[in-house]
Amino acid sequence: MAVLKVLEIMASSNKSWEQATANGVKHASESVKNIRSAYVQEQSAVVTGDTVTEYRVNLKISFEVI
Repeated sequence: MAVLKVLEIMASSNKSWEQATANGVKHASESVKNIRSAYVQEQSAVVTGDTVTEYRVNLKISFEVI
């Protein structure tokens, strides 16, 4: 039986929501090991004028506690 914990984080990118998700997982993996999944809970964007300038995601990252 595995014990999992969930960590909620917010990540961003100036390219895409996919890149924001990858950035969040990469940053979390610097301090959390055994990441099993990342669930995108919410997406948002910052708009300046008529252009999207930043993509943001709220992530739930699951990791196994050993």
